[in-house]
This record gives sequence, structure tokens and C-alpha cells, in this order.
Amino acid sequence: MSITEDQARKVAHLARIAVDDAALPALARELGTILQFMEQLNEVDVDGVEPMTGVTPMRLKRREDVVTSGGMTDKILSNAPDAREGFFAVPKVVE
Repeated sequence: MSITEDQARKVAHLARIAVDDAALPALARELGTILQFMEQLNEVDVDGVEPMTGVTPMRLKRREDVVTSGGMTDKILSNAPDAREGFFAVPKVVE
């Protein structure tokens, strides 16, 4: 499938991409190449193949969902530029 310069211009407009008129022929060729590859992929027979999310079966790591106090206040606030009374101190931004 070939893409015309007008179609490439329309795609660029819809994608909110500024493309010079001189670059439109190259863009049209690239879009045509992409569509040819997609047509090639559509020729692959995938009947009976289950969809996969990855190439190897994986299970998410799980941990016990336990509420704690954290117990790391000093460690967390050690990198803060300004901390007071166990909290991050930030400058006032609203008058």
C-alpha cells in the first residue's frame, strides 16, 4: 500500500507533527514501509495460538499486605533539605 504526500500531510497534522513540504515524500515512503510490514504480519497464521503477555511464563512477586508505622522517619528525612518535627518542611507558596 502506498501513501500519497497528501495522506502523509494529513497523518502529520493529526499527530500534531510539523513536517516541511520537502520532507513529505520521505515521510510518505516511511509510512508506506510501515504499512507493508503490517500487511506482512497479517499474513502469519496465528489460529490456535494463545495470546501471551511475555515469552516466558512469570508470576508476580507477592508480599504480605501488612500496615506498619514504617519506623524509618530518620532515614527518610536524612536527605531532606529542611525537616522539622519529623516532617518535610517546604516554603510557603500561597500568600
